[in-house]
Amino acid sequence: MTDWMKPDRPYSIAHRGASAYAPEGSLEAYETAARLGADFWEVDIRRAACGTLIACHDATLPDGRAVAELTADELSQAAQDLGVSVVPLASILALAVARQTGIYADIKDQAAAIAVMKALIAHGIERAILGTFDPSAVAALATVDCPYPRAALVPLGVDPFHHAEGADIIHLCWEHLDRPQDQLTPDFFARAEACGQSIVLWHEEDPLRMADLRHLPVLGICSDRPELVHPFRAGALAPLEIVCHRGATEFAPENTAEAAICAFAAGFDVVELDIQSLSDGALAVIHDPTFDRTTDGCGAVNWATSGACARLDAGSWYSRHFSGEKVPGFADFLDIARAYDGQFYIELKSADPAAVIAAVRNRDAMHRCFFWAFDFARLDALRKAAPEARIMIRRQDFPDLKTALTTLSPAIIEYTHTEDFSEFPQCRAAGVRPMVAYMGRDTEVFDLILAAAPDLVNLHFPFLFRDHMQAGVRP
Repeated sequence: MTDWMKPDRPYSIAHRGASAYAPEGSLEAYETAARLGADFWEVDIRRAACGTLIACHDATLPDGRAVAELTADELSQAAQDLGVSVVPLASILALAVARQTGIYADIKDQAAAIAVMKALIAHGIERAILGTFDPSAVAALATVDCPYPRAALVPLGVDPFHHAEGADIIHLCWEHLDRPQDQLTPDFFARAEACGQSIVLWHEEDPLRMADLRHLPVLGICSDRPELVHPFRAGALAPLEIVCHRGATEFAPENTAEAAICAFAAGFDVVELDIQSLSDGALAVIHDPTFDRTTDGCGAVNWATSGACARLDAGSWYSRHFSGEKVPGFADFLDIARAYDGQFYIELKSADPAAVIAAVRNRDAMHRCFFWAFDFARLDALRKAAPEARIMIRRQDFPDLKTALTTLSPAIIEYTHTEDFSEFPQCRAAGVRPMVAYMGRDTEVFDLILAAAPDLVNLHFPFLFRDHMQAGVRP
């Protein structure tokens, strides 16, 4: 067994790339997976009529034509016409070498197994797994002295040890079970160890199920959201919490459910969001006073009804992959926070403070939220509606720290990266947490913030900040 087959923790295997954030099987999906920290990329592999190995999950294109009956050039043109991803395997392997990422080859065309192995060798891929549902293909790879571990993909309804007999890895495809983790008993792992076999788990996107999986003695876990396998914890490197400005905007459209999920799945502590009131009193998560910039609609948000808002597309402006993404309701966001045990920094734009507080209380989420608004009267109304609410104020809006500390009993004071960080001890002495807001990507400013050690940092590029922290480029 090679050294990389004995990881300290399960590998994050990006299922068809980071397919939650980019078209599955596309170069964009694999590049995104690398940026999200995936250790391996799962690639579905077929062979075109000309013999070229391609990444494509389905045997047919959306128009019904068989992949195996088209040449690589014909597939490329068809993919462009149909808006799907059909990528030459060689392009993905070249990118994997550049990004130093392992390859999990899910071989769909069993006759191509040997060719896939040779392609991996030719590209100098050291960390690779060859997987297939067909036990005969697993056996065939053993006859050619395959240098890579062989995985048997195990469907529902079969005995995994019988199906994977002779394979190095048992890959359980049990994602459709209600609680597949319950079947991963100590006896199951003992039997796998006795057979000298490692375990790879299905693609998992549920945060509660993932919490039960990531600490198990398995080789890897697949996911459309590879960041979910091992969320980043800033507190392990520095005593601060990271706020994601409008969510994970580096990977998903701002103020959408996907942006919030990505931020929480990646392990960040807080998502900042903006709330507006609609004409019927409903609360919508959107930054601008109009729909024009971030949806396919136009006009004032406050004039729209819930029904009209629900029909808008809030994702196409960002990328075609997010076409159909909706303007979320505030209650939807509160449900996401509960699922991921996350927190919100809530900026009230035109939102009615009483309605916001009512929604938060209805979800029993006051402990998950803190609040701010440009409109001081709105903040004052929020304080009267909820004496227990955590309110944030900006240091730049007050002539001195004493005035700031005695206004609305703040829980947090936000500083820009150019303000006086020496006030932080005074804030803490008053029971107030200092936060620094920085919307840029200058790593020298990141270092200034880390050296100042605020309690929270509000960032538009949290993943870049995460990477900087992990690289250890700190004073």
